[in-house]
Amino acid sequence: MPLSEQEQRLLEEMERSLYQNDADFVATVNPHRGRTNYRVLVIGVLIGVVGVATLVAGVIVRQPIIGVLGFAVMFAGVLLIFAPPRKGTEQLPSAPPSTPKARGGSNSFMSNLNDRWDKRQDGRE
Repeated sequence: MPLSEQEQRLLEEMERSLYQNDADFVATVNPHRGRTNYRVLVIGVLIGVVGVATLVAGVIVRQPIIGVLGFAVMFAGVLLIFAPPRKGTEQLPSAPPSTPKARGGSNSFMSNLNDRWDKRQDGRE
């Protein structure tokens, strides 16, 4: 079910607030925010295929050391595929340009939500 227009605006405002107020959290939750490095992906797949072939060859010739070596190579290829990118190659996501401060608002979105919550709680007591 698609979001209504008001819900989409609210979600976009929450995302902007998150990027503005907690960029470190965003970076740790979603470190793969940039473009995919296809060179590393292809190299990892090739290493994994060589590892599988070595593993199978070790089973065929009945040499456990070759099978273990093949498994280690295959595991290294998979680690290369799924390893996070190095910190020097990718930058943290920047805050979108339309943050509340950029629009001239003095309160952030979250403080507005907290104020509204406090008002509701005071009304019920």
